[in-house]
Amino acid sequence: MAAFDRAQDKLQAEDIRAIAASTDPQDKAAETVAELGLSMLVGYGLPVKEMAATLGAFLEERRGFLHATGFVVKPDRAIAVAQYSTGPIGRLVWQDVLGLVQHYKKQAR
Repeated sequence: MAAFDRAQDKLQAEDIRAIAASTDPQDKAAETVAELGLSMLVGYGLPVKEMAATLGAFLEERRGFLHATGFVVKPDRAIAVAQYSTGPIGRLVWQDVLGLVQHYKKQAR
């Protein structure tokens, strides 16, 4: 999240908006936002099991959390890329998202 937040100017130059959502309650999500110094939109309080079922995210039952799940959504709301992590690696990075969007724009010309 922090890397996407720091790259907002570059992303917004291509009309890309990064947002985040968390299953954490408001107070814990606010702590994370403050700790990371985020200015991006961060939702909170999403129900863990329902989000796992809806998104297809991997649920860590024993510890009660979802592994990182990321999406690149096209302007028509179609999912261009879905990323599902089963551990601490394998997340979207802003550079790849930027490159993908630029690639799609070139193809559309």
